[in-house]
Amino acid sequence: MASLEPVKIYGSPRSRLTRVSWMCQELGQDYEIVVAKPHTPEIRAVNPAGKGPVLVDGDITVIDSAAICIYLADKNTDKNMSAAPASADRASIDSWMHFAQNDLEAPLWLKMKHNFILPDEFRADVSAVTKMEFKNAIRAMDARLGDNEFAIGDRFTAADVVLGHAGSWARSAKFEIASDRVNAYFDRVLARDALTRAREIEKDM
Repeated sequence: MASLEPVKIYGSPRSRLTRVSWMCQELGQDYEIVVAKPHTPEIRAVNPAGKGPVLVDGDITVIDSAAICIYLADKNTDKNMSAAPASADRASIDSWMHFAQNDLEAPLWLKMKHNFILPDEFRADVSAVTKMEFKNAIRAMDARLGDNEFAIGDRFTAADVVLGHAGSWARSAKFEIASDRVNAYFDRVLARDALTRAREIEKDM
C-alpha cells in the first residue's frame, strides 16, 4: 500500500526523472530523489530493466515516467490533475500520454540514441526519418490541441507534464516545432513555477 512518507524517485536528474519531480511539485507531494544511473545495481534493484525513473511509494513500485505521473495524479485526487476511470477526460489524458511517448518523444529518443548513446558500431544517420516523424507529430498535435489552453481544455493535468517535458527536449535538440499553436502551448506549460522548482532541486545533483 502507499506510504504517508515521501515517495522515492530513482534515476538520473535532468532526464525523464524531471517529469516525476515536476509532477510532485505540482501536487505538493513530498519526494526524495535517489540518484541511480542506468544499468547500475542501484537502479536494477527497483527495475530489472535497469532504467529510470522508478517511483517507490511504500510497497508500491511504479516504472515508466508516464505511468508514474498518472499514479501520482490518482493518489492526489484533490489536485484535479487526473480524472475518473472510464470518463471522457481520463480517456483523453491517457490518449495524450501515449501520444507524447509514442509519437512526440520517439523520434527525439531515436536520434539521441544514435548520436551519443549506442555503441559506435550500431549508430546510423537517422536525421531524415526523425525529422519527418517529428514533423508529423507536431502537425497532429496542432490539430488535436485546437484552441485548448492545455491538453484537455482549460485544466492542467498529468498529460501536460509529459507533453511539456517532451517539448523541452525537442527545443534543446533543435528540432523544428513548425506550429505557432504548439509553440505557444509549450511556452505556457514550461513556464510553470513547479517545473522551475523541480529543475532547481536537480540542478546540482
